[in-house]
Amino acid sequence: MADTKYIFITGGVVSSLGKGIISASIGKLLQARGYKVTIQKFDPYINIDPGTLNPYEHGECYVTEDGFETDLDLGHYERFTGIHTTRNNSVTTGRIYKTVIDRERHGDYLGKTIQVVPHITDEIKRRMLREGLDEGFDFVITEVGGTIGDIESAPFMEAIRQLRWQLGRNAVCVHLTYVPYLKAADELKTKPTQHSVKELQGMGIQPDILVLRTERHLDDAMRLKVASFCNVDLECVVQSEDMPSIYEVPVNMQHQGLDAAIMRKIGIPVGETPAMKPWHDFLAKQRNAKHEVHIGLVGKYDLQDAYKSIRESLNLAGIYNDVKAKLHFVNSEEITKQNVSEKLSGLQGIVICPGFGQRGIEGKIIAAEYTRTHDIPTFGICLGMQMMVIEFARNVLGYKDATSAEFADSPLSLPSHSSSSLPSHYVIDMMEEQKSITEMGGTMRLGAYECELREGSRVAEAYTAAANSSLFTLHSSLTIKERHRHRYEFNNKYQEEYEKNGMKCVGINPAANLVEIVEIPEKKWYIGTQFHPEYSSTVLHPHPLFMSFIRTCKKDT
Repeated sequence: MADTKYIFITGGVVSSLGKGIISASIGKLLQARGYKVTIQKFDPYINIDPGTLNPYEHGECYVTEDGFETDLDLGHYERFTGIHTTRNNSVTTGRIYKTVIDRERHGDYLGKTIQVVPHITDEIKRRMLREGLDEGFDFVITEVGGTIGDIESAPFMEAIRQLRWQLGRNAVCVHLTYVPYLKAADELKTKPTQHSVKELQGMGIQPDILVLRTERHLDDAMRLKVASFCNVDLECVVQSEDMPSIYEVPVNMQHQGLDAAIMRKIGIPVGETPAMKPWHDFLAKQRNAKHEVHIGLVGKYDLQDAYKSIRESLNLAGIYNDVKAKLHFVNSEEITKQNVSEKLSGLQGIVICPGFGQRGIEGKIIAAEYTRTHDIPTFGICLGMQMMVIEFARNVLGYKDATSAEFADSPLSLPSHSSSSLPSHYVIDMMEEQKSITEMGGTMRLGAYECELREGSRVAEAYTAAANSSLFTLHSSLTIKERHRHRYEFNNKYQEEYEKNGMKCVGINPAANLVEIVEIPEKKWYIGTQFHPEYSSTVLHPHPLFMSFIRTCKKDT
C-alpha cells in the first residue's frame, strides 16, 4: 500500500465540468513521467452499471475488453492514456450495496448490524485500494461522479476522508470547481468555489489542489484569493480554461504545473518536465488540418455524448488524415424515401450508428439503400451493420419482409409495401446462447472476441496498413480482437446468398463461426462491423477502420 500513490478527483458547484478529462489528463502527464497509472470511476447512482440506462440519461455506454458496461469517462481514460480498463475500473453504489448485502445474506458479518459506516465505506475503500494492491500501479487515480453535496455521494466522501488519514502523504485530493462569469457585472465570481471547498472541508476533506473551470482567464490576484480562502497553496490553484480541443487539456495542465504540484504534495522529486513529443506532434497535426470532410451520423439519439466514442474516433482519424471531420447528426426517425437525398446532401461519408429497439430503424435502412446505390462511403456499426444487411436482403436478394428477430413481434419493422403481416426472413437472428436469458443488465455478448479477416478484403488491407505503420497491433496474422455489445447476429443460413450477390462476409469469429464484418468490394467503402471499433481508438493509435473510412471520404472532397 505504501508504494502506490492515490489521487482522488472530486467536483463541486455544478456537474459536467470535465472531471473525466482532468482525470485522464493527470493520468497522461504521470505516464509521461514514466509511472504505471490506472484510472477508476466511482459513480453514486444505484444502477449496477450504465448498461440499462437511456443514452439521453447518461450518454454512451462504454465497454471494456473484459466485457463490462461502464461510464463513458472510461473512454476518455483509454483514449488519453492507451491503458486497457477492466470491470474493476468502474464501480457504482449499486455494486457496492449488492456486494455488502450478498455477504450479509451469506453470514459473513457474523450477525452484526450492517451500516453505511463502516460496512459500506469499508467496501468502497477496498475497491479504491484494490487496483494498487493487486496490480502494482505507481498511481491510482479515482474520479468520484456527481457533485459535492449530493446525498448519494456522502459514503464515497467518507471513504476518501478515512483513506486520506490512513494513507498520509500517499494520497492527494484534487477538487474541480467552477468560476462563473457574470456578464452584467463584468466579473468572475469565486464565491461558489469557496462554498464548495467549505462543504468538502465540512466532510473532513481538505483539498490539496484546486482546478478551476473557467471560460475566462483568471489573473494571479484571483488565484491568490481562492488560495487564501480555501487553505490551498497558490501553486496548487490551477485554472482549466476552455480549449479548442479536449486534447489540449493535458498540455495546458502541464504548462501550469499540475503534475509537478501533485508530485510535490506526495513528496516525490519533480525532475524535468517531460517533452511528450508524440502528443505535441498529434496536436500540431490537429492545428494544421485545414480542409474539412463532412460526415453524417445517422442515428436516433440527438445528443453528442450518445455517440461519444464514434465522434472522437472520427475526429482522431480526420486529424491523422490531415483533415477536420465535421460531423452532422441526421435523425433516422425523420428519414423517408422522399427526403433521403436532401437529408444526406453534401456529406462525403455516412456512419449508420448503433442502438437498440425499432425506433428509427426504417430511416437507417433507407439511408443504407441510398448510400449503397449512390456509392457513398458508408460505415455501419453494430445495429448499423445489421440495417445494412437487412437493406441488402430486401432490395438485392428480394426478401421484402427481411428484418431482425429483435423486431419480430412488430409488423411496424417491415416496409409499408410488404404483404406479410409477420416477417419470415430473419436475416439477423438472436444468438443461440442469448435465447434463454431473461435479465437485461450485463447479459449481452460483451467484451473482446477474436475475428479472422479474409485475405485481400478491404478491412484486411486497412488493419495491415495500420499495423505496418505502427498505429495498430494485430492480435496475430489477419486476426483481430474487437469489443462487442449485442444479442443479435447475422443469420448464417443466408451467408451463401449474400456472398453470391456481392455482399461479402469478410470477418468471422473462429470460435462460433459468427459473421463479424460485411463489405461490398465493388463500392468505394461500404463496410459494416458487428463489433464496436470505436472503443479501441486512442489519441496515439487511431483505429484502422476509421482511418481507412476517412481516407476514402477525403478523396471525394
